[in-house]
Amino acid sequence: MVDFSSPEYVSFFRHSSPYINAHRGRTFVLMIGGEAIADNNFGNIIHDIALLNSLGVRLVVVFGARPQIDQYLKERQVACKFHQHQRITDKEVLESVKDAVGNLRIKIESMLSMGLANSPMYNARIRVIGGNFVTAKPIGVVDGVDFLHSGDVRRIDRKAISQQLDDGYVVLLSCLGSSPTGQVFNLATEDVATQAAISLGAEKLIIFGSKSGIQDNNNQLIRSMKPAEALRILKQSTSLETKRLLSAALTACEGGTDRAHIISHQQDGALLQELFTRDGSGTLITHDGYEEIRQGNIEDVGGIIKLIQPLEKQGVLVRRSRKQIEQEINLFTIIERDGTIIGCAAFHPYPDSDSAELACVAVHQDYRGNDRGNLLLQHNEEAARKQGIKALFVLTTKTAHWFLERGFEETTLDELPNAKKNTYNPKRGSKVFVKKL
Repeated sequence: MVDFSSPEYVSFFRHSSPYINAHRGRTFVLMIGGEAIADNNFGNIIHDIALLNSLGVRLVVVFGARPQIDQYLKERQVACKFHQHQRITDKEVLESVKDAVGNLRIKIESMLSMGLANSPMYNARIRVIGGNFVTAKPIGVVDGVDFLHSGDVRRIDRKAISQQLDDGYVVLLSCLGSSPTGQVFNLATEDVATQAAISLGAEKLIIFGSKSGIQDNNNQLIRSMKPAEALRILKQSTSLETKRLLSAALTACEGGTDRAHIISHQQDGALLQELFTRDGSGTLITHDGYEEIRQGNIEDVGGIIKLIQPLEKQGVLVRRSRKQIEQEINLFTIIERDGTIIGCAAFHPYPDSDSAELACVAVHQDYRGNDRGNLLLQHNEEAARKQGIKALFVLTTKTAHWFLERGFEETTLDELPNAKKNTYNPKRGSKVFVKKL
């Protein structure tokens, strides 16, 4: 049971508020495969969808039915062929596809309609709508193989879907589409989801898979990547699921979708963690600088103050007023992660010497040990060299070893520029370290 009075819960709730505000009124497309619907965690996913809807997120839910179709075919003893990992849908197979999709649609709609007291769905009053929003076309003949009733998305009725979203509906799309001639086609869920995201100009395509995103060669989660890296992994991967998920994410990003997320359908709360925490739960593929290092500007002052205040209280950093930071903001380099400042450093050149001071070096406690301090140092060393500066010095009371390990050497006050000597505080007793560039 959640302890609502715990500091962890209060902290999470406070830190989620910027994301709540950012997501309100945005359009998200959720791609949920039949494997996710069959998982024991699907009820929790439904609850999280209800929460997003109550927070004003415009939701399009695209669901697949691969395992359910396979089960129908097995029970009816209907053989089904595949070509290039894609189902060939003849008339008999199509009947099983329609039955599986129809039953799943009823299941999803009924679960989104729940409103029992003492449940997350109480008073949710979610309105769900489906319809002929997807126009399909046949795949046709590929490599001499006729795919029959297997098709591709021809068009998404953007206007009709947008109208339903404006009216507060959750729009439900399946892996079935109809042609202008009245034929029904079995579509790839990935095709429907990506084309819906692109056509609607969705801010996010959220893809549910069996794992918590994409892992590297050491089975460590890759939290974010640019499309180029995603393409490289796609080409190297031998996992069919990884290929399907990354291919869908890349297609959406290339089509103009801001961000594609790959998360686990087995992990309880993965959707909420991905959307309302800084690090998320899965893998983000985006063209944007999810984490970037850049020069500070006046809008960063509040974030810098929030970052350095704990270190000032500990005596690690000299106290700085808001006015001082505002006046020196152009001297700051910051690391920004998904809109939050997690690192900073100030670079103070001294005109009367060939040296500069590196000050106010800080990294958020949750992100230490991941080379971000090194990144700040390297960035400022490069800036110093470009300005013809020969030496970089720091004054510190508690982080001497960190600088020693990075090539700094202890020196005396006499080595400081005159302007810095005049402002030195003997009561603080900072040691001086210098690095020749």
